[in-house]
Amino acid sequence: MNRKWKSHVEVALIYLFIVFMFVVIAYPLLWTISMSLNPGTSLYSASLIPEKWTFEHYKWLFTSPQSDYLLWYKNSLFVAAANAVLSVFFTALIAYAFSRYKFVGRKTGLYLFLVLQMFPSLMAMVAIYILLNMLHLLDSLWGLILIYVGGQIPFNAWLVKGYFDTIPRELDEAARMDGAGHFGVFFRIMLPLAKPILAVVALFNFMAPFTDFLLPSIVLRDPDKFTLAVGLFNFISDRFANNFTRFAAGSILIAAPIAIVFLFLQRYLISGLTAGGTKG
Repeated sequence: MNRKWKSHVEVALIYLFIVFMFVVIAYPLLWTISMSLNPGTSLYSASLIPEKWTFEHYKWLFTSPQSDYLLWYKNSLFVAAANAVLSVFFTALIAYAFSRYKFVGRKTGLYLFLVLQMFPSLMAMVAIYILLNMLHLLDSLWGLILIYVGGQIPFNAWLVKGYFDTIPRELDEAARMDGAGHFGVFFRIMLPLAKPILAVVALFNFMAPFTDFLLPSIVLRDPDKFTLAVGLFNFISDRFANNFTRFAAGSILIAAPIAIVFLFLQRYLISGLTAGGTKG
């Protein structure tokens, strides 16, 4: 009886923790959604349950001549898509080299990747600014993409290398016996079998430009090149700004492309996990 009572207490505590975490996560989201549907633009006049629902803030973002929201959205989509594609490609190449080949400095390179992950990105902001200035890539979306792709290689390379190590080397040898070269093995064997981890890398790297504020605020100066995070911040950062409801509406719409990409990649995650290396 005592053991059964303890079991019930443990289950109750688990459910209480889940409910607590749900409230912590859902409450700010609910407030943001409610604020975006409140009339007016003031934060203090907004209520959790609006008396009069309105979509005027969403309409203003897309139709007002004073709004650059569509331009910021296009910039963010471009940076996110380029970052996801380039990160997956370069990370897969680097991870493949570290997983399948032995060369001078291999172990040192792996340890260097591990050490680089221990330092916060804020420490490199001055160096990044100087580097982009030397390359004439300041206030450029391509400069921002370059920093995103390069900065995420250490973590992603470790992640993908660990997955590549689980793929049997016998598959490489069988492909080479059939006449495949290095790139043949990479594109025909490794990449199809590594879909799950590559999908994770693609999703994380697609999400980053939508949520990152610090790096774009340092690199970008022209309002026509702002990403969503920087552009929306200007709604509430100016001295006399009072656009909290519009800021909330713009923030809610950021989730749309991330959700679409997640649903698209989920199919590849499932198919990659269920397909074995000996299939067919």
